[in-house]
Amino acid sequence: MRVSRRCLTALAIATTAQRAAAQPSEHISGTIRIVVPFPPGGITDIVGRALAQQLTVILGNAVVVENRPGANGSIGTSIAARALPDGTTLLLGVTDTHAVNPAAMRNLPYDPLRDFVSVSNITNVPLVLAVGPTRKEADLQGFIAAAKAQPGVLTNASWGVGSTSQIAMLRLADAAGFELLHVPFTGAAPAAQALAAGQVDSMVLPAGAGEALSRDGGIRLLAALSPARLFLLPGLPTLQEQGVVLSVSIYQAVFAPTRTPGPIVERLNGAIRQALRAGPLLEVLRSQAAIPEPTSPQGLTELVRREQDAWGRIIRASNIRLE
Repeated sequence: MRVSRRCLTALAIATTAQRAAAQPSEHISGTIRIVVPFPPGGITDIVGRALAQQLTVILGNAVVVENRPGANGSIGTSIAARALPDGTTLLLGVTDTHAVNPAAMRNLPYDPLRDFVSVSNITNVPLVLAVGPTRKEADLQGFIAAAKAQPGVLTNASWGVGSTSQIAMLRLADAAGFELLHVPFTGAAPAAQALAAGQVDSMVLPAGAGEALSRDGGIRLLAALSPARLFLLPGLPTLQEQGVVLSVSIYQAVFAPTRTPGPIVERLNGAIRQALRAGPLLEVLRSQAAIPEPTSPQGLTELVRREQDAWGRIIRASNIRLE
């Protein structure tokens, strides 16, 4: 049987079209929502909104932030885990959602590794120790001495039971040998407001928020929990400079529901890397003392595993449980 050249060409075109149709597409249809599992006003919300603005420009899709707070981020995270894996729902996860909650919650409604695919890390966020107007100590050692003199009396705010804010302070207290009374709030913003109002004595909070709140003298910063001094707060000594060998930070990263196609994940990863080179987003990160640290999807998965191990050991040793 003889087949014409025209028939062969048509057959080749049809075969190529079928193969292309069978391949997963990187196209994302419609509006993309970034679920932020914490209330508005905190650093995760601030970074999420700045990232959404840049991704809107880069991807050509409308990208919006949806705040779904509660249960140390587990409510919003579980909502994102159940979303359609088509690229239209992303999660801005943090150390709390992907490292702390798995170790602290008995009935966590999601599995950070099974229910999500990693897209990219966004930032490393340094932390600082701040005290409110109720404390008059001049430096970290003065605060430690006051806490040791009244075990369990001085108060410490956090953005929730089992949060990185609480556990970071537990790590500091353990390293320096003192004890505080924990006062949990429903988010970073209300906790910081209570600190500035003198309702609580101390708090570990993101460096950018600490810097902003310290400008009017409402709170004072005693130490950076980073390994080196921060560019936003060059005059603030680290814990190690003041005799406490410890450094603690948190990460913020983008995840997608499991089974999100690989081409979509790669496209989002590239868009995030491009966004983190854009001036407007970099300015927001600088204002928060957040360090841009994009990764490959595999690099983020490895980071999550390392952080789960590190924070899990602390949580189990402290017997912290979230019900």
